[in-house]
Amino acid sequence: MNPESTAAATPFTTPWGAFHLTRHPEDPRERLRAWDAADDYLLRHLAGEADSAAGAATELAGRRIAVLGDRWGALTTALAPYEPVQITDSHLGRLATRANLARAGAAVDEARLLTTRDTPPERIDVLLVRVPKSLALLEDQLHRLAPAVHPGTVVIGAGMVTEIHTSTLELFEKILGPTRTSLAVRKARLILCTPDPALAPGPSPWPHRYALPTDIGPAAGRTVVNHAGTFCAERLDIGTRFFLSHLPTPAPGDRVVDLGCGNGVVGTAAALAGPGAELVFVDESYQAVASAEETFRAGLGPDAPAEFLTADALDPAVFAPGSVDLVLNNPPFHSHQATTDATAWRMFTGARRALRPGGELWVVGNRHLGYHVKLRRLFGNCRLVAGNPKFVVLRAVKR
Repeated sequence: MNPESTAAATPFTTPWGAFHLTRHPEDPRERLRAWDAADDYLLRHLAGEADSAAGAATELAGRRIAVLGDRWGALTTALAPYEPVQITDSHLGRLATRANLARAGAAVDEARLLTTRDTPPERIDVLLVRVPKSLALLEDQLHRLAPAVHPGTVVIGAGMVTEIHTSTLELFEKILGPTRTSLAVRKARLILCTPDPALAPGPSPWPHRYALPTDIGPAAGRTVVNHAGTFCAERLDIGTRFFLSHLPTPAPGDRVVDLGCGNGVVGTAAALAGPGAELVFVDESYQAVASAEETFRAGLGPDAPAEFLTADALDPAVFAPGSVDLVLNNPPFHSHQATTDATAWRMFTGARRALRPGGELWVVGNRHLGYHVKLRRLFGNCRLVAGNPKFVVLRAVKR
């Protein structure tokens, strides 16, 4: 059993009450928990209950609280009486927060559910940070929030010990001020930072840009734009590179979806290969969708038509059955620290629903993941387009 699924149905007991929390979407096969020991440690520390070096309770009433990177809304839900502002890069995390707030009987104030692309608060008195998997995303977001922090701001980060490294602490120290860590409790650790107004960390180094290799087909030499947190921000990853060498050519008028688009390289290449195709870029990351749009504009010009959507895979509320001709997909197989095929399965089932009869799903993945088995079960067919010792490109047709 995945460690994150342990006691998935157990209420999250906090100093502010017990809450029944869920991820979005709920997967009955996985039952992954929507909170962990780091969330628990941070909240107990705030309430003065944690056994740490600075365990006195933090006064929250009347203070402007920002919660950065709250994965499924556990922190935002527990602290709802204090009206915190949540800042997240995850559309799924945002949907989970809405549901968890509603389930707890708290008001769901959309103005307080911000994304990483929204203008941050002007002033923050308490900044709570769930350390993200991406160090780049943490760097970019700390830069964005630094102007709102003042000498009296309480800054507390939290993560599992495997998520907090020397480089993590160095970012807090460089951008906000002196930083130390707590003792580890249940494999979780806190980051305690004291803002220094004299620091001048400079602007965020993000986004990054690079030129694609010259041997990858229609997108050769084009510029890729990567906002912080986007997969493989420094260079073209080898799986996408293999996919680019074997992409189908869309017909004029085809509606083509780059599903889980990341920086948009795959969809941009498809648009260059098939002029006249209608491209739609979809990802659950706000940073990724922003990257995809800038990559597409850099490759095809500022006025080239395309759609850019932050969504839960091929959401049926957005993609009607039979409305898509071609889906291109490089699915992830991690959800934070959990290794799971739930996201890939949701992408595949959504693609089948959205595709017209005769429409195609093209997938690249690690050979060992066995996606061909899932695609055959779902579509009734699956053909190997190309393969090497590490990756396969697969094609499934909706009959």
